[in-house]
Amino acid sequence: MSEFIYWTMYKMKNTWKTIVYSILSGLMFWGIIWFIWVRNSWICLPTPLPAQELSEWLRWVYGIDKNINEKTIDNYLHRSDVVYRDVRMLEDSASWENKGGTRNLEWFVEWFEVVPYAFLTQFPQEYIDQKASENVFGLYEWDTLFSLDEEWGYVANYEESMEILEYLFPKDKYIFLMCGAGWYANFTKKMLVALWRDETKIYNVWWYWNYEWNHGISTINNNWDSVTYDFWKVPYYNIDFDSLTEINND
Repeated sequence: MSEFIYWTMYKMKNTWKTIVYSILSGLMFWGIIWFIWVRNSWICLPTPLPAQELSEWLRWVYGIDKNINEKTIDNYLHRSDVVYRDVRMLEDSASWENKGGTRNLEWFVEWFEVVPYAFLTQFPQEYIDQKASENVFGLYEWDTLFSLDEEWGYVANYEESMEILEYLFPKDKYIFLMCGAGWYANFTKKMLVALWRDETKIYNVWWYWNYEWNHGISTINNNWDSVTYDFWKVPYYNIDFDSLTEINND
């Protein structure tokens, strides 16, 4: 009988040892996993962006940043704290070819998503007149989320306008804006700042027509008798105005 009791106590003792060892091993394993995750998360935190500083001469007029632009942008791609917005149209109605540009979005940069400025709000009349003097006509003039009043105020045309804008340009991220020549991005920044955004978090990073680095993606398709465009490659936000609730601003 005593041998049975001794054997039982011995068995229980070994069982408890096994349980304790299992618990300690599990804690040690998950502790190591947690340490590696925290360490990698810390290492992968984005380095601080350089403070905004306007470029000189003509680039200053366009509002293009001196430090982050078409010559340096490849160093600032794939950041988790930035959303990248190309504010050109897939097919612009304006005659940009008269100024050495292109109407169609022939190239875009990896990581940038297209949100046409022309769908956000109207072009200022001064800009329309300036482009006309440069032989550029036909700027987009149809549906927009916001209208411009006489004092450069932005008036919502749809009940969903602000919600859409906040989704496309989130407040908790830095915003990198690009376009063809600089103006569309400049106008977009002015609009965002006027409505609600922190100016220091919005960078006008360049005009694509001068981009010469390694992350450009072509939409040009020369496989047919005439040039076509593979717009299916482009990450594009389509604003379906027909599905929105229009506001009567009369």
